Amino acid sequence: MDFSWINDGNAWAGLVALLLLEVVLGIDNIVFLSILTGKLPEAERPKARTLGLGLALVMRLGLLFCITWIMSLKAGILPIGSWITLSWKDIILIVGGLFLIYKAVHEIHNKLEGKEHGGDGPVKSAFAAVIAQIVVIDLVFSLDSVITAVGMVKHLSIMVISVIGSVAFMLAFAGKVSAFIEKHPTVKMLALAFLVLIGVNLLAEGFHQHIEKGFTYFAMAFSIGVEMLNLKMNAGKAVKLHSNEPQ
Repeated sequence: MDFSWINDGNAWAGLVALLLLEVVLGIDNIVFLSILTGKLPEAERPKARTLGLGLALVMRLGLLFCITWIMSLKAGILPIGSWITLSWKDIILIVGGLFLIYKAVHEIHNKLEGKEHGGDGPVKSAFAAVIAQIVVIDLVFSLDSVITAVGMVKHLSIMVISVIGSVAFMLAFAGKVSAFIEKHPTVKMLALAFLVLIGVNLLAEGFHQHIEKGFTYFAMAFSIGVEMLNLKMNAGKAVKLHSNEPQ
């Protein structure tokens, strides 16, 4: 790999910008990972998160070292009438978007119908099945991440550092995010709604309908802010109720 950029201030600025963008893109991955690993027994969740993010790192680095092939995925192969011609990249994004929407809507339905709970507690998924689903969505998110990296900087070493840094960030915070989502049912429902939103974005991008990512992330951040206020208000009510109970 070429490190001739080490004394180039513009290259360092590009590294910082790309690293921040990769971290933001990784939030989608963390939310999905949290939802899936929450279906495993508690003892298996850390292993699943580590394995899932390890696979994400391997996929992203592997794709980076196949840049020429990655860029060829943008060539049109499947015309849809006179409207658009889909590329392999578009098809992967569309399939990934549909998969995300299906998983999120299915989970929301189960929560509303109470089907996650049986007589003996929550139904737990098989470890291999959860990892297989993580692999599928890792591929979609990795493709988006790598194409973003290729479009922003020209040095492979900068791309590799950014990808490793973003996955390290996800490893550091995935456990905390997962625990928080599992602890608060309303936050979990919000996370599932985010997955529907992300899935719609992937579908739109696959069909060449650009939605500015900044709008999506602003909507997510605003929703999280409102939910944090709700949680704080409910916690205050609970403390007040407890203090008014007769001793």
